[in-house]
Amino acid sequence: MNTSHFDTFLAPIELPRGPMMKLVYAMTRRQFGKVLTPLKVFSARLPLAFGLFYSKISKLDKKLLLSPETAMLVREQVARTNVCLFCIDIGRLFTIKASMNQAKFDALDQYATSPLFSDAERALLDYVTELTRDKKVNPETFHRLAGFYSERSVCEIVWLVASEHLYNVTNIGLNIHSDLLCDIHRRKSA
Repeated sequence: MNTSHFDTFLAPIELPRGPMMKLVYAMTRRQFGKVLTPLKVFSARLPLAFGLFYSKISKLDKKLLLSPETAMLVREQVARTNVCLFCIDIGRLFTIKASMNQAKFDALDQYATSPLFSDAERALLDYVTELTRDKKVNPETFHRLAGFYSERSVCEIVWLVASEHLYNVTNIGLNIHSDLLCDIHRRKSA
């Protein structure tokens, strides 16, 4: 078992078993320039249905009415609060590929004072941070959020926080860190 700070707790499986997992490795290598560490450490050890569950999350995200930028702000804030380095990296990659406002994501740590964020986004990020950090929400924080977002949107925000936790805890629990996906993307784009 690996025990250094940056090694995963379980060794990555470089050569997957079964034709479906081999196909999944090939697809992620083509999409990201490498096979993602969570796939090699976590998904390769479980029945395929577990990986399909994770892919179902991104399919469900496509049914959200929240804007893609709002959804990514939520996911990035949860990942930052939980310090999931893999999720922070892949989330940033998705924002780059979607041509989202990178200055806003760079300023996420200063959302409370940055002019890049609206009052609605500040209420959203206060709610997301509190829920993620404290596992509960002050009624005043909720009421501020509900002043800007519909009931459906509030439920979508909760979904994003909860599902991001699934990703974060999986990676943190197995000591999976950044795959440097943004660096790979920059090199490929240069």
